[in-house]
Amino acid sequence: MPNSTLAAIFANHTQAERAVKRLADSRFDMTKLSIVGQGYHTEETVVGFYNTGDRIRFWGTRGAFWGGLWGLFFGGVFLMVPVMGQVMVLGYLATAVASAVEGALVMGGLSALGAALVSLGVPKDSVIQYETALKADEFLVLAHGSDEELAQARIVLAEANPVSIVAHGTAAVGAAG
Repeated sequence: MPNSTLAAIFANHTQAERAVKRLADSRFDMTKLSIVGQGYHTEETVVGFYNTGDRIRFWGTRGAFWGGLWGLFFGGVFLMVPVMGQVMVLGYLATAVASAVEGALVMGGLSALGAALVSLGVPKDSVIQYETALKADEFLVLAHGSDEELAQARIVLAEANPVSIVAHGTAAVGAAG
């Protein structure tokens, strides 16, 4: 994995989806992109998903959103995170989250998601900020790659009006948040 990560927080799923689609249109390598958000709000209807081949079927309040994005990414996980609730992770971060869960990785009280982010070089204070954003029903879009790739991703993500955008790793040198 490259050492640099660009993390953008979006206020809602519409903005996050627009950002992901713009990155895809700009020919950003989708194997280096992740999106993280809550699976649904508390509701009285059934929420869940199943996978058939390379297709996912997700239902609930955000079924169309998650189902529509699944085809752009190469894998994902749906898990229960204490305090945060049900979280969906699509993209390269899904493998790190699954490894953290399978290995029972515990890092200073962080969730499996937080531990996965730290393992990719995201500082703990930023992880806490991202987990807080997810609890507030915001969405996290992460791009991983070389400094050059992330400079292009920053331009595309900034056009989608994120709440914040921060570089971690070597891309953070000289980058404004």
